[in-house]
Amino acid sequence: MHTQHIVIVGCGFGGLGMGIRLRQAGLTDFTILEQGSEVGGTWRDNHYPGAACDVESHLYSYSFEQNPSWSRRFAPQKEILAYLIHCADKYGVRPHIRFRCAVTGARFDDLSGTWEVSTSDGKSIRCRVLVMACGGLSRPAIPELPGLSSFAGKVFHSARWDHSFSLTGKRVAVIGTGASAIQIVPAIAPQVEQLFVYQRTPPWIIPKPDRYIKQQHRQRLAEHRLLLQLTRTLFYLLHELAGVGFFVAPGLLEKLSGQVKKFIARSIADETLRAQLTPSYALGCKRILLSNDYYPALCRQNVELVTSGIAEVTPEGIRTQDGKERQLDAIILATGFQAAEVVAPFPMLGRGGIDLGKQWQDGAEAYLGTTVSGFPNAFLIVGPNTGLGHNSMILMIESQIQYILSAIQAMQEQKLVSVEVKSEVQRRYNLTIHERLKHTVWSSDCGSWYYTRSGKNTTLWPGFTFEFRLRTRRFSPQDYVLAKRPS
Repeated sequence: MHTQHIVIVGCGFGGLGMGIRLRQAGLTDFTILEQGSEVGGTWRDNHYPGAACDVESHLYSYSFEQNPSWSRRFAPQKEILAYLIHCADKYGVRPHIRFRCAVTGARFDDLSGTWEVSTSDGKSIRCRVLVMACGGLSRPAIPELPGLSSFAGKVFHSARWDHSFSLTGKRVAVIGTGASAIQIVPAIAPQVEQLFVYQRTPPWIIPKPDRYIKQQHRQRLAEHRLLLQLTRTLFYLLHELAGVGFFVAPGLLEKLSGQVKKFIARSIADETLRAQLTPSYALGCKRILLSNDYYPALCRQNVELVTSGIAEVTPEGIRTQDGKERQLDAIILATGFQAAEVVAPFPMLGRGGIDLGKQWQDGAEAYLGTTVSGFPNAFLIVGPNTGLGHNSMILMIESQIQYILSAIQAMQEQKLVSVEVKSEVQRRYNLTIHERLKHTVWSSDCGSWYYTRSGKNTTLWPGFTFEFRLRTRRFSPQDYVLAKRPS
């Protein structure tokens, strides 16, 4: 058994950023355990056709490694993955990563005050501090469709895209109309014989102000770092301003919904199709999507929007509740991820053998989305209620990294064996968060993935990112039970 000071689980934006900041602070005694064969997390796994970011590239990147070379205002998946690989290499994190090494369990040892982390290679690693950076969008949600296993054709989830299977000339179904589906549909519609898009609820879609960034402009950004910083700041302020409509004055979004309906009307000439694509719930209650080519794709001759519910999957295709069966060669599940039903991604036992999965069965909660009572020296990146409806997640990730780094430094300076958030502090914090969530646009009933089945919003942060940043700027020992090393 190997003893290590810090173990980080996952190497997407969160785990990689944590590793970089540890190295910059002179803390090199850490290991990153990554189940994949490369860094990148979500951006390594989601390589479906059309995959791209829906936050401006200059804002969807680390503040300490701003990139002047993005080719588009909204970067495609390949560029974001290349950026993360570049960061891993530039900041010397790669020697700390164990690839193809999934974590199978973690248990806190009360006697030694350390975590024992079991891995898929049959080994275990002991550490003082455990950082969970597994990501909120890492476990695909596979729908429970009757007969799915009987389908004779090809089936795969959008996050497990099979590029060896050619869609050319095939009859294809895309199930779902969320963020990945609206990118996939326009990308594959021109090559398939027939495309059926199965929709339960129409999403609100607004135009995507994407454009190619000319080489001269990229050169200017590279030469004038202040201009690069100003670009990022401008995008940040615009997004932060949008937050007013989500959690300060939701009535503003209601006024905007009229403009969005005009965009639908301009895009869709067919009245029946337009009615099917017009949402009946409040703008912003579910994730607002950005696309210029989704509506035109649905107007193609070889594309059909199916709004009747799926009754069953047969060996030949899909039969809907109106009795119609459509013959298919392939089914693509663009059904998103298990985001709200946050369960520990592996069995995690805290102080006295307390099980995180059981503790979270009525909905996950943490303090500042980062620490959980009963789980000393364990930290989460993108934990409960840290998601955003209005800005870049990288801002939240960097805030949490700063807080965790501050906690680790406090442990070293004060010779602490363990830090554990007080249960009362966690309880009060969550009461406040859920009270605030009641007054946001997300509280209007629209059956979004932000909520658990029991009706608890475990996903979103109900405020501005600068408030979260201020609250996580430094570790506050008074919120924790501290155990010192015996001198």
